[in-house]
Amino acid sequence: MAATINQARLALSKMFNSERYSHFTLQSDEEGDEGSQVEVEVRLSDDVDDHAPSEQMGQPRGSPSYRPRPQQNNRKVCYLALGTLFIFIIGYLIGYVSHHSPRKEPITCDSEQEVGVAEEAVVESSLSWNDITSLLAQRLTPDAFNSRLSDVEQPDHVAGSSADGILEYHVFDSFKSLEMEPWTDIHYVQLQTANSQKPNRVLIGQEEVGQPKGYLAYSATGKAQGKAVYGNYGSQEDLMLLQTLKVELNGTVILLRATGQISLAQQVANVAALGVSAVLIYLDPKDYKFQPTTELYGHVHLGSGDPFTPGFPSFNHTQFPPTQSSGLPTVLAQSITAASAAKILTRIGGLESPLSFKGSLDNVKYTLGGASSEDVTVEVNNVLQDTEIHNVFGVIKGFAEPDRYVLLGAQRDAWGPGYAKATVGTTLLLELARAVSEMVHKDGFRPRRSLVFASWSAGEYGGVGSTEWLEGFFSSLDRRAFTYISLDGVVTGHGEFKVSASPLLYSLLESTMKEVKNPIGFGESGKSLYDKVSGVNFEKAVFEPMKMEDSAYPFLASSGIPSLSFRFASQGSEAYPYYGTSLDNKDHLGYATAHRLSFLATGAGLVAGQLALRLVHDHVLSLDVQRYRTVLSQSVVKINQRLKQVTRDGSAESLSARWLIMALGSYSRAATDLNTDLLNTDLTDTLACHNINDRIMRVEHNLLSPYVSPKEVPFRHLLFGRGSHTLAALLEGEDREVLRTQLALATWTLQGCANALSGDIWDSDNQM
Repeated sequence: MAATINQARLALSKMFNSERYSHFTLQSDEEGDEGSQVEVEVRLSDDVDDHAPSEQMGQPRGSPSYRPRPQQNNRKVCYLALGTLFIFIIGYLIGYVSHHSPRKEPITCDSEQEVGVAEEAVVESSLSWNDITSLLAQRLTPDAFNSRLSDVEQPDHVAGSSADGILEYHVFDSFKSLEMEPWTDIHYVQLQTANSQKPNRVLIGQEEVGQPKGYLAYSATGKAQGKAVYGNYGSQEDLMLLQTLKVELNGTVILLRATGQISLAQQVANVAALGVSAVLIYLDPKDYKFQPTTELYGHVHLGSGDPFTPGFPSFNHTQFPPTQSSGLPTVLAQSITAASAAKILTRIGGLESPLSFKGSLDNVKYTLGGASSEDVTVEVNNVLQDTEIHNVFGVIKGFAEPDRYVLLGAQRDAWGPGYAKATVGTTLLLELARAVSEMVHKDGFRPRRSLVFASWSAGEYGGVGSTEWLEGFFSSLDRRAFTYISLDGVVTGHGEFKVSASPLLYSLLESTMKEVKNPIGFGESGKSLYDKVSGVNFEKAVFEPMKMEDSAYPFLASSGIPSLSFRFASQGSEAYPYYGTSLDNKDHLGYATAHRLSFLATGAGLVAGQLALRLVHDHVLSLDVQRYRTVLSQSVVKINQRLKQVTRDGSAESLSARWLIMALGSYSRAATDLNTDLLNTDLTDTLACHNINDRIMRVEHNLLSPYVSPKEVPFRHLLFGRGSHTLAALLEGEDREVLRTQLALATWTLQGCANALSGDIWDSDNQM
C-alpha cells in the first residue's frame, strides 16, 4: 500500500515542475532548503502582492528575465484543482486496495422468491383475531381429521417397537413437508416388560389361577406369598375401614378393583405403606362391562419419567451412579383378569364386606379374607429392557420473538390400539401443525412467538419421553416455553368438557370456550362450548384437579410451565374405561362418542388451536396472574385455620400463619401492580411488552420450591407438587417443629414468587 502511494506521489512531482506534494505539505525538490516547506492550505490561499519583485527591480518587459505575472484568480483555481485531484487519487488507491476481492457470481432470485422474502420481512400480521380464528376453522375440519386418522392408526405401537418407529417417521416426514425444520430427541431409558421366557404366575393354594399376559410395569420382581385380603379400590378410606374391622394387612396379598378415581400406582403405594407383600388388581364387571378374560396393562411408578434416572435426563453419554426413584414400589404388583379374581374371591372367606365393597362378579360374596383364607402366591418375572426412544419435534417460528414458544404435545405409543390414548391426539397434533403452517404460508398469518409441536414416546410408562426431555432441557426452557397444551385423551366421550390447568390459564380458556362452537350437543347450532357446559359456576363445572398420571403434570409440577389438558367425556365418567386394554379401539371410541368422533376431535382441535394462537399472537401473554391469587388465598385460609387448631393449647406460640399471609399479600399487590402497569403500557412498545411478559412468565417457575432436590422431590410446585414443601403438607402434619420448618420454606417460596412478579429488585415488596 505504501509503495503504491509513493509511486503516485513521484509521478505527480514530475508532472508539476519537480514539486512534490503530500497530504499536508508542499515541499521543494531541493531537500536542503528547509524553509521552502509550507502548508498546502497556506500556499493555496496566499495572495501575491500587486508589485512583482522583478518590476520593483526595474526589469523591462522585453527583458529575457521577464515573465508575465499570472492572474491571481487563475492561480487560485489551479492550486485548488491540483489539491482536489491529489486527494481523489489517494482516496481511490486506498479504496481499491482495501475492498478489492475476487468477483463472485451473482445469486439469482426469481420473482416468487423476492415476494416470499418481502412477505417474511413483515412482522406484524395484517389479520385481525376474527380473521385468524376463521382461518383455523376453515382449515381444521372433520373430513381432514378422518383422512389423517387412517394414516396414524396402528394395531399395536409399544414404545421402542417397530410400529412406534413407523409412526415416528410419519410424524417427522409430515413436519418436514410443512417446512417445520423437524428434529429428533433421543433417550436411552429402562422400560420394564413381561418376560416372554418366564411368564408371571398367580396361585391360590397349589392351584394356578392364571398366567396373565397383562402386567404392571416397574413392579418389584420375585415371589411373595400370604393370606388373601380383599381391599375394594385400595383408597385411603377403604383401608381405614379395613383397619377399623380389625383386618390384618401386614404380609398379606391384597386384591383390589381397578378404578378411574385413583391410579394403579397410587393404589399400590397406599397398600404398600401398610406392609402387604403383593398386590393383585383386576377389572370388576361393576365398573367395566368387559369380557372376564380382558387383560389389563399399566405402570405402578408413582412418578414420571425413567425411574432409574430420577431428576436427570437419560442421554446416552450421561454417567450416573446406580439410583432409582423414590416412587418405585417395593412390593410385587400384578394385574389379573376378572375370571382369575373370581377364583380367588370364592376361596378367601372371612368377614362379609361392607356394601360399598360389593362388585358384580358372578357367584362371589366379596368377603374380606384375612387369617382364615388360603395362601396366595404371586410370582413376577418382569425384566428391564434398555430401550432407545425418540421424541419428534417441529416448529413454526415466530416473527418477533421466536425464542419464546408455546408447546403442543401428544403421546405416540400405546399398549394395543390406544385409539383414545394416543391415536386421536397424534392425529390432532399433525392436523393442527398443518392448519397453522398453511395459515402462515398461504394466508399471511404472522405469529409473534413460536409454536413447537412434540410427539412423545413411552408415554404409557409414565410420561417417560416428555419427562426426560424436560429434565434434559430444564434450564433452556425457563422463560422460553411459557405454556404446554396436552392433546392426550382429548376425546373419550360426549356430554361433558373437563379441564385440568394452571390457574394462569383459567381466563384464557374461558374466553376461548366462548368463541368455539359447541361440538357436543345435537340440534344446538349457534351455541358456544361455554354455553353448553359452564352452568351456574364455570370453574366448578369445568375444572378438576390435575393428577400425577396426567401427561401435562410434569410440565407444571416439575418444570414450572403453565400447562393444560382437557377432554370431551361421557356424562358422569371418571375416566375412559378402555385405557390399558386392547379394547381402546376405533369401535369402542365410536360408541362412546355417539359416532361423532371427527366432530368432537375437530372441536378439541379448535380449543387447543385457539389457545395456542392467542398466546403467540397478542403483544402481552394471555396469562392471568390474578387467578392465582384466588387459589392461593383458599389454601392459606385453610392453613391458618389448621394452625390455630394446632396451637390452641398454647404449646406452639410461634407457629403462626402471619408471615405466610403477608407473603400472600405481597403476591396480591404485585399482581395488582402488574395489571396497573399493563393498563398504562403502549402495546406497540416492544420493549415494554417484553418486560411485562417477563414478569408474567416468572410466576409459575417461581412457585417451584428452591429448598428441595429435584432428584428426591421431582414435583416441586408449591400448590400442585407432592411432598413436605407443599401447602397441602401444612394441612396434614402433626409434628410442630416440622410444621414450623415447612411453614417458613413455603412462606419464602411464595414471597420469592411475589418478588419475581414485581419485576426489578427496587420494585420488590419489602413489607415482610
